[in-house]
Amino acid sequence: MTTATRTDGQSPARHAADSHDLIRVLGARENNLKDVSVEIPKRRLTVFTGVSGSGKSSLVFDTIAAESQRMINETYSAFVQGFMPSLARPEVDLLEGLTTAIIVDQERMGANPRSTVGTATDANAMLRILFSRLGQPHIGSPNAYSFNMPSVRASGAITVERGEGKTRAEKVTFNRLGGMCPRCEGMGSLNDFDLTALYDESKTLNEGGLMVPGYSMDGWYGRLFQGIGLDLDKPIGRFTKKEMHDLLYKEPTKIKVEGINLTYEGVIPKVQKSMLSKDVDALQPHVRRFVERVVTFTTCTDCGGTRLTQEALSSKIQGKNIADLCAMQISDLADWIRALDEPSVAPLLAGLQHLLDSFNEIGLGYLSLDRPSGTLSGGEAQRTKMIRHLGSSLTDVTYVFDEPTIGLHPHDIQRMNDLLIQLRDKGNTVLVVEHKPETIAIADHVVDLGPRAGTEGGEVVFEGSLEGLRSSGTLTGRHLDDRARLKPSVRTPTGVLEVRGAGTHNLRDVDVDIPLGVLVVVTGVAGSGKSSLIHGSVAGRDGVVSVDQGAIRGSRRSNPATYTGLLDPIRKAFAKANGVKPALFSANSEGACPTCNGAGVIFTDLGVMATVESPCEECEGKRFQASVLEYTLGGRDIAEVLAMSVTEAEEFFADGEARTPAAHAILDRLADVGLGYLSLGQPLTTLSGGERQRLKLATRMAEKGGVYVLDEPTTGLHLADVEQLLGLLDRLVDSGKSAIVIEHHQAVMAHADWIIDLGPGAGHDGGRVVFEGTPADLVAGRSTVTGEHLAAYVGS
Repeated sequence: MTTATRTDGQSPARHAADSHDLIRVLGARENNLKDVSVEIPKRRLTVFTGVSGSGKSSLVFDTIAAESQRMINETYSAFVQGFMPSLARPEVDLLEGLTTAIIVDQERMGANPRSTVGTATDANAMLRILFSRLGQPHIGSPNAYSFNMPSVRASGAITVERGEGKTRAEKVTFNRLGGMCPRCEGMGSLNDFDLTALYDESKTLNEGGLMVPGYSMDGWYGRLFQGIGLDLDKPIGRFTKKEMHDLLYKEPTKIKVEGINLTYEGVIPKVQKSMLSKDVDALQPHVRRFVERVVTFTTCTDCGGTRLTQEALSSKIQGKNIADLCAMQISDLADWIRALDEPSVAPLLAGLQHLLDSFNEIGLGYLSLDRPSGTLSGGEAQRTKMIRHLGSSLTDVTYVFDEPTIGLHPHDIQRMNDLLIQLRDKGNTVLVVEHKPETIAIADHVVDLGPRAGTEGGEVVFEGSLEGLRSSGTLTGRHLDDRARLKPSVRTPTGVLEVRGAGTHNLRDVDVDIPLGVLVVVTGVAGSGKSSLIHGSVAGRDGVVSVDQGAIRGSRRSNPATYTGLLDPIRKAFAKANGVKPALFSANSEGACPTCNGAGVIFTDLGVMATVESPCEECEGKRFQASVLEYTLGGRDIAEVLAMSVTEAEEFFADGEARTPAAHAILDRLADVGLGYLSLGQPLTTLSGGERQRLKLATRMAEKGGVYVLDEPTTGLHLADVEQLLGLLDRLVDSGKSAIVIEHHQAVMAHADWIIDLGPGAGHDGGRVVFEGTPADLVAGRSTVTGEHLAAYVGS
């Protein structure tokens, strides 16, 4: 092979293909974006900043990433596209230079109770193959080790054709061994119903004797019960044995109600299918409370919670069965696999080794493969999704990250930054939506959106380098170097909340006194046991209101007014002022526009192409019937009220004809958490992650309690908004409440009256209280990882 060399001293002409080094966006108008045009350099790390709701996600996810995915989908045949979700083209004039986008978002992993860290990352699949090759005694194929695969046995006659006119019958027995424990059906736990919490035997069905959410006797459930022969006016305690069986346990039965064929099923099997087949944490709050009250979960005695059959548990490699390996901390499992010397399965061991090492590299070595994926925090779920991209040989793709530092201690942020730089240095374009200054600092290019949120945002206020951002005068630029100071004095506790012998997950028999009447911040690296301590030993107590990280769910029909309960007092005020029914002022009930059914838009399904969404011509997108809009309160109709921002509505319902104290109190709380700019009728589906988190916070703050537990309330908050959150926490404590905050943000730590630091490491290296005291003592001692980072942050 020879290599030609240039002798003329001229540099080679640039190839036309090398000129495509920018992603160009022209005229983006998704959600609140106002004709945004931006040029993003390829093969560089670009960070998008701005307050929550300024349009970062609309630009990065809903425009750039969405169009990339839509165009990739269009490369498949129409037949294949028929099985894929149809994606609408984003509202944008021009997108140039796009590459394949890989999205790593904050969405919690599937709330399927059968999903674990192992099944979600293919680690379980590899372990099952390993055991099917090396396990002793050998019991069968990989299916024999899967807790999602039941054993199947069948026998019967088959007809064998061996030639024209030559057929004979043979008896065949089919047997497939699966690993699913038959008693608990691979769930690891059994559920039992507390009947006293399911119904009140002193009441009739019409009086609300059945205490299952959604079971109203006014609707179809009442007709179904009558159709099966139950007396709705007879106390449940006086039901005969047959009537009680029909009410609670009856198997699916076809019945006819008012000339319509329906299927009736007993309450318990119905609840098992509709509620218990889902992850409890993913249920709506009122349904979750019902399930936790009525259903008791006990570990399956046949499989000991491993979900597997005795045959699967009997097969071992070097004394360990597959359940033992899945229960090990991943960092320990990686060491065990590394020590396994089996040339016959060397490629499999190498693949498994790389996967487990990736967990350690990304800071998740403290997890175990049998951990249900629904219990992972948003940050843990995001990092678990990242694992499959580490070590990937793909280059020239666009990686899109949504706040990858969520749930990370300052100690771990550097490791995450290194991973982002690794991806960029392999020749990829990395787009990151982020608020943390530590990650903004590694950007090659910064795009700052603003100037504020909602309708006051949606513009690019700065594009350029980090130094340029610092001197730009934008909200982000001004707050980039903000550092909270330690308080000169701290509050005095009014009492203590005792925790004794806490042993949830990795906690090691922890005893701790949590001061009351002050702001307590619980810190520690990810996986050190913070959530296990607070959610396991504090959150369930009387008088404790817990605001966790769980995402709020809602369709495009849900909005801040419906989610917070604000619409109820507004509807009543309209009804009272006009002498009509409150139901008329709901776009999901009697007042809905008949053409669009209260959606405000008409959807046209075009098969494999994107569904077209157009404003309803009848109501002009207002969602209500014309007759309903004739009724006013304080000179405004219901559609005009729902179009108001929280700040406008707060003023509107404060006094005068529209004065409504119940509505004003809810609006006050929304303004307190920094959502004054939000429109009351804006669909929940269009809110950013930070906005949803604060909406949930405002709603839970209304609950009566003496102790408020907040799990990382700074998630999705801009540097400028953290100050407002600290003010909210101060007001909460000054009103006589106690606040316990699980947090990584150093500004919140510095503002605390008392810090409880867990560690020293994660998983089995954590689970102990390594510091209790004031922030000043933590900084002075520098005895823990948190102390060192807090000292560096406050400049001590």
